[in-house]
Amino acid sequence: MTDLPAVRLYDCRVLGEREQGISAAIEAVKRGDLVVMPTDTVYGIGTDAFNTYSVEALQRAKGRGRDKPPPVLVGSVKTLDGLVLTVPQAARDLISVFWPGALTIVVEHAPSLAWDLGDTGGTVAVRMPLHPVALEVLREAGPMAVSSANRTGQSPALTAEEARERLGYSVSIYLEAGKSPDPVPSTIVDLTDEHPRVLRHGAISLEQLRKVVPDILDVDEPPPAPVESPAEGESEDAE
Repeated sequence: MTDLPAVRLYDCRVLGEREQGISAAIEAVKRGDLVVMPTDTVYGIGTDAFNTYSVEALQRAKGRGRDKPPPVLVGSVKTLDGLVLTVPQAARDLISVFWPGALTIVVEHAPSLAWDLGDTGGTVAVRMPLHPVALEVLREAGPMAVSSANRTGQSPALTAEEARERLGYSVSIYLEAGKSPDPVPSTIVDLTDEHPRVLRHGAISLEQLRKVVPDILDVDEPPPAPVESPAEGESEDAE
């Protein structure tokens, strides 16, 4: 009979368990295992973003394929610069206001990166979560591929215990921090085109985004028509 892998749940609301749990989660990510941890939105299942086999294991645990690549969570703004070729000014403006927080940005990743998140088309969705437990893990473990802690088709888990009931032995470490206080998904903004566009409405409203980047487009909003230059010899004031 094959032994099942060890599974541990740590209650991060207890000081001693919090330290042990975070250390165990960091070690698990570094050896390629899956972990469940709290974020400022819902609980996430994650692993080393640069370990192809681990990312594949995450997708199997979720019950989905390469056509839905997982987002990447980072522990600092500086980490983003190592993942992308260039960071558009609109992205930096949004990051300065909403990171850490419930904003996911889609940018073009550096082609030299040795990772395989799935069929990304050369882009990556990145977020820096506003949760102390997640940030501690990310700062030591590095960028992690993270998705909501549930099987595809299920509602997101709001506690680590709930995630364990759904994901079981596919995850080695569960970090419990209580029920998610605001289980609204992050807002996703695509910054790979000339005009930034909201791909998914979430915790940050379109109105909030437009206070920072006024020309951001809504999901189905058409881009503005190009401004035609005056014909040669015609005054700009002509009607």
